[in-house]
Amino acid sequence: MVDKKLAVILLFFSFLLSTYTSFSYFKGQGRIMISPLVSQPGYSLDKTTNDDNNGNSNQLTNEQKTEECPLNGEMLTITQKKKWQQRRPLGVMIENHLDARPQSGLQSADVIYEAVAEGGITRFLAIFYCKDASYIGPVRSARIYFIKILQGYGDFPLYAHVGGANTPGPADALGYLKQNGWVSYNDLNQFSVPFPYFWRDYERLKGRATEHTVYSSTAKLWQYAKEKRKLTNVDEEGNAWDKNFIPWKFKDDAAISQRGNINKIDFGFWNIGASDYSVQWVYVKERNTYLRFNGGKPHLDKNTGKQLETKNVVILLAKESPANDGYEGGHILYQLTGEGEALIFQDGQVISGSWMRKNNNELIRFFDDKRKEVSLVRGQVFVEILPSGNKVTY
Repeated sequence: MVDKKLAVILLFFSFLLSTYTSFSYFKGQGRIMISPLVSQPGYSLDKTTNDDNNGNSNQLTNEQKTEECPLNGEMLTITQKKKWQQRRPLGVMIENHLDARPQSGLQSADVIYEAVAEGGITRFLAIFYCKDASYIGPVRSARIYFIKILQGYGDFPLYAHVGGANTPGPADALGYLKQNGWVSYNDLNQFSVPFPYFWRDYERLKGRATEHTVYSSTAKLWQYAKEKRKLTNVDEEGNAWDKNFIPWKFKDDAAISQRGNINKIDFGFWNIGASDYSVQWVYVKERNTYLRFNGGKPHLDKNTGKQLETKNVVILLAKESPANDGYEGGHILYQLTGEGEALIFQDGQVISGSWMRKNNNELIRFFDDKRKEVSLVRGQVFVEILPSGNKVTY
């Protein structure tokens, strides 16, 4: 009997030691942290929600769309407006590794930014505010330039990610979050936000490595922000998130007779893995929309099973430089204040202009060759951030 008790005690302490060892490994400096989140087999959220092609649940599709989304000008319903008026913009890091495809929730985002995270592999900052997504992911780690982009979306926007670049130096994303006072406030790092707000789903994309399995939902993250951080459309002191937010300008679709015939846009990011991460947008004149191809294949959203499409494709050319912080994967930086070249594709036409931004606390804005701000077509805006000098064919 004594031997059995002793065996149980030894087993217990062995478990504690292994847990501590695993935790210590993930605390290591100079690496992108992979979450030790416990698997939750079979866990699902809102699986009964059938999103339409615009990310709206079916029960909303018969309502009149009379309300303008502040982030992208899309006309949506009063029911949706009542929801977004109680929350703040939510930026989510969604990866674009081959094993992360098809991603979930990108079609429901109001605005999407894409840039290289490392090694030629791109990543998305998907910003949600006016619409919901029952699944979003796979969620991945933070990068400093995506945080700086998100700073333009009002005071203390929500930021969802799994760890992040933490090597001391100019690319230290986690250090930058702490410096700005976001940690344990509007920063929703999976390492500090527990299940069920983030979870692992090994069945959604079968046979993928663990780092490609973290998911969440917009409803869960907004719920957490409200209940645990006291962050809705206002903070505890009653300060509105949008008091300093100045939106883009918007316009309606051009009449079909006024639409252009630029029907393909092609570009790449880096030469490394170029074929897997090259992008093509194909214009559909009748619907005034652009369909996305990624690595030569239709880019699908797993929530809808349909190809990603957008109303505006903005290509932003920015200075890219190495962080030189000693990280083995090669952290990089983008200069996203000041100004640079931009190509704005909308209505089957292209505007050769520029982007401008005075500081990180405002949106990146787009201008034509006469320095007049471009009005974006109502609907999703997809901003592609390319290194200066990259070739764009259309």
